[in-house]
Amino acid sequence: MKRSWYLAAAVLVLAISLGIYLSSGASTAPQSSFVMLDGSKKDTSQMKGHVTLVNFWATSCTTCVAEMPKIISTYEKYKSRGFDTIAVAMSYDPPSYVVNFAQTRKLPFSVAIDNTGEVAKAWGDVKLTPTTYLVNKRGEIVKRYVGEPDFAELHLLIERLLAEV
Repeated sequence: MKRSWYLAAAVLVLAISLGIYLSSGASTAPQSSFVMLDGSKKDTSQMKGHVTLVNFWATSCTTCVAEMPKIISTYEKYKSRGFDTIAVAMSYDPPSYVVNFAQTRKLPFSVAIDNTGEVAKAWGDVKLTPTTYLVNKRGEIVKRYVGEPDFAELHLLIERLLAEV
């Protein structure tokens, strides 16, 4: 009996450390206001009706930089079907670095700067980058990834969510 409890606990710890979403139901995305590079604002209520990828990243994060071309191609592949992406730069990332990165890489989606750290805090006190959330059309978080997502799996999930009414 004790052995099976230890095994269950080990599986749970492993699943959480891998960022696997274990809840039986999706949780509502936190009410947040994103400040975009151009000074405009977007908030989570504007996500409704779209499947949205919210990616917390930093220019100093090698995994973030390495996964960005895959995030761009994912956005390009699904944007015409109601898919959106918001890349949220962490509060410690110098704004000039973020602007330079977004311009030189020609990021085609919204880029926000979380100057105060309030957005990261609202989204589960994000400290590790990259941390990525997939939000369905109802504004519910259906998946959280810590580290680079398995993009083949992510694409299947996006397709399933886009097909939902």
